[in-house]
Amino acid sequence: AECSIDYDKDSQITKDFYATVQNKFHFAISGHTASEIIYEQADAEKEFMGLKTWKNSPDGRILKSDTNIAKNYLTEKEIKKLERTVSSFFDYIENIIENRRVFTMQEFAESVNKFLSFNEYKILVGKGKISAIQAKEKAYCEYDKFNKTQDIKSDFDEMIKKLAKE
Repeated sequence: AECSIDYDKDSQITKDFYATVQNKFHFAISGHTASEIIYEQADAEKEFMGLKTWKNSPDGRILKSDTNIAKNYLTEKEIKKLERTVSSFFDYIENIIENRRVFTMQEFAESVNKFLSFNEYKILVGKGKISAIQAKEKAYCEYDKFNKTQDIKSDFDEMIKKLAKE
């Protein structure tokens, strides 16, 4: 977005762009916005709280902050597809910039839907059914329940386990 001629980090179109572009890509890949993914998948009763990956995975503790990241709930296949699609989008934008040399934030925002449509993805209309606040509250509430069931292994426990093997 900083490559647009009218980029202004404080402008409404820039704020709207950053607020929606992530959701457009999540929706294209999974049929759900980031907030919807978190809200629907975060569940204290599920294995690993529904997470497919987290900061300390696969053997480390799940942290509260892990539960509010939509990508952590995606399957490996979905993550690869998301990464490939975002990478392709950046290549697409780079070509447009090289061809035009002039690019506005409005054109940049419109390019997301054009790109997704060309690649035959579903296009997100609106902002989705669940807000970021609702998703975070649900994830944190589920985490508070889930966290009571997590094994707590201290460095001392790990050292004892290691010494017992020797």
